[in-house]
Amino acid sequence: MTNIGRILLPALLLATGITWAAEESPPTQAQLTLDDLRTFTDVFNQIRNNFVEEVDDRELLNAAIRGMLSELDPHSSYMEADQFREMDDDFRGRYSGIGVELSLRNGDIKVVFVIPGGAADGAGIEVGDVITAVNGKDLRGTDPQLAINALRGEAGSELDVTVEHTNGEVSTHTLTRDFVKVDSVFSRPVDGDYGYFQITRFTRKSAEELAEQIEYMQQNRSEPLKGFVLDLRGNPGGVLKPAIEIADGFLEQGLIVDMRGRAAHEVQHMAQPGSWLQDIPMVVLVDSRSASASEVLAGALQDHGRALIVGETTFGKGSVQSVLNLRNGSGMRLTTSRYYTPSGRSIQAEGIRPDIEIPPVQAIEAEDGQRREADLDRHLDSETDTGSEAFESVVSPFDDYAMYQALLLLKGASALAPDRS
Repeated sequence: MTNIGRILLPALLLATGITWAAEESPPTQAQLTLDDLRTFTDVFNQIRNNFVEEVDDRELLNAAIRGMLSELDPHSSYMEADQFREMDDDFRGRYSGIGVELSLRNGDIKVVFVIPGGAADGAGIEVGDVITAVNGKDLRGTDPQLAINALRGEAGSELDVTVEHTNGEVSTHTLTRDFVKVDSVFSRPVDGDYGYFQITRFTRKSAEELAEQIEYMQQNRSEPLKGFVLDLRGNPGGVLKPAIEIADGFLEQGLIVDMRGRAAHEVQHMAQPGSWLQDIPMVVLVDSRSASASEVLAGALQDHGRALIVGETTFGKGSVQSVLNLRNGSGMRLTTSRYYTPSGRSIQAEGIRPDIEIPPVQAIEAEDGQRREADLDRHLDSETDTGSEAFESVVSPFDDYAMYQALLLLKGASALAPDRS
């Protein structure tokens, strides 16, 4: 047995919970024997010694770990140290970079937003500038994600960025990466009496961000909102805890989510008394990209009758991944349980079916050729203004059809509700 085999075999035994005496007693399950583990080291050594190209031992071991996890399900995975740090930063609602947002336009990587106070801002990089190279590597004609990956890195590290400015001048700047905060919640008042809140993904601060924006919108109004929209379209999930906290914020009591697994057994999260925007009609927008924690939140609000779910059936990722920090700085995601809504529905591969289904359509304005009284020559004028503006909206059905329909539903509920004055 080679040196790597001598090191690897005991480590595998410890990892799988097998002792050297395992062969002497009958296994209670389909446990590995020493011969099984020796087969693994045989394959490992055959690859490292005879593969057509030399393979680094650590890379080979990492590949074996990745393969083991990827065979379980689509969501279990192994992350090396730098990948694990990036994931942790994403969960914290931040990333390490130079503070720009990019877009591919006519083959150029253009700056579409500069974050105030970031490294790019300090170097004089402006909206409209084109990033042509990073550390001497030409980025023209490449995918924007490649440029983003090149600009990101460990906080405190330096990089050279070559920029073609809008005036045609070209300059190279040595910049230092730093953490840039990324908000996950956005809000605005709509049509005067209604609120719009969008959660793009769930970070550890999403519940806190949403609570702050709800409070701000309430404080800057003379009258309560008549209704509001919570937009979870395109939200892939993220950290589960803030999604549970947000569900708790909108519910007075009852089960939020039931998580059932083998090792973790059953974990239930319950709502506590006290809720945000109590008794105000609520519509939640979802689509086929709303996944995981988004589905937990939508399912809880739907089962308790707190909100009307509008849009498409969601993605159907109803499994829970535990994130484990490993001793060498790397990490792993391991699927450990499944989500169930308060009524006992499994989200896995089913998704959340909306109360009102609105497929992804693009509304097209067309001339119908129909004439009305007001179009006729010499028509009589109206003596009184009896028209209602209740369903007029600044949101165009041609720009966001689902949002337009959500506002119609809220305005209909407001028109039919008894006068609370």
